[in-house]
Amino acid sequence: MANIVFNIALGKLAYYAGLPAANDSLVLIALESSGLETDAVLRDKHDFAAVVAGTTNEQTTVTRKTLASVTVTVDDTNDRVALDAADVVWTAPTGNAIGALVIGYIPDTTTPSDSAIIPLTKHDLTWSPDGNNFTLSIADFFRASSTA
Repeated sequence: MANIVFNIALGKLAYYAGLPAANDSLVLIALESSGLETDAVLRDKHDFAAVVAGTTNEQTTVTRKTLASVTVTVDDTNDRVALDAADVVWTAPTGNAIGALVIGYIPDTTTPSDSAIIPLTKHDLTWSPDGNNFTLSIADFFRASSTA
């Protein structure tokens, strides 16, 4: 589950995960552990270009991954909504150590840019890509519930 929800995405996650546009997607982006800014700093960033504008760096050798099989499930029994996606696999990944992953919403994949990616959630992950295949199991990457 997410460690933080970016302020720009509060209240919008289920909408974005429903992929409402014709050419949109969710993307998983790795961040290097070295220089990773605090949650308090990161949550105020409004696009991915801003996320990597400070000391936080994208770990580019593992490549960005488009999330597949994204589902939004309304759970009336538990009074919540859960967002899920298929597991992500990196084949023979290498490079700098990873400290977190960001799931972002790309409104139009035909003209993607870091400034267009809306950061939704940040997930802490300690991982040193060592050339061995790596599978990230995603189980409800976000849940929101209400208590009246």
